[in-house]
Amino acid sequence: MFGITTLGWLHTLGSLPAIPAAAYMIFRFGRIKPDSFAGRIYFICMLIGSLTIFLVAKAPVSPAIAVVTLLCLIGGYTVHRFTFLGRLQKYIETLLLSLTVFLLMVPSVSETLRRVPDGHPIAANPDSAILKLALGTVAAMFVLGLVTQFFYLARYAGRRG
Repeated sequence: MFGITTLGWLHTLGSLPAIPAAAYMIFRFGRIKPDSFAGRIYFICMLIGSLTIFLVAKAPVSPAIAVVTLLCLIGGYTVHRFTFLGRLQKYIETLLLSLTVFLLMVPSVSETLRRVPDGHPIAANPDSAILKLALGTVAAMFVLGLVTQFFYLARYAGRRG
């Protein structure tokens, strides 16, 4: 179905829970929160998705995106250990983990529009206007979301003194 192999389904279904986990944390905490239960689910699902992309991707850029995603994911989950960064820790964590969401959503939106409905996809090719609009919307949401999260962090940090 949809031209996806068994390994492709493992990749898709393994990484798919990361989307609602990220959405939940952003709405609940104002950012992705690594030390939460949803944060652990997000990490595991993103790890599955990032590692399995090497086995299923056909586009030459896919392995590079996977490596960047892995580096951002690991960096976002470990930056709290760099205490010398002080308040910057949360901002760097937020930037890196928001970037992982963006890097998850770009291929998710692209692949969905190029495969659904089965046999007659919404976006027939990579140059489709609707695909470009959808990806532009994802990029705008990333920028707007990141700015909003930074404002939230600044306001929250101000309350704590």
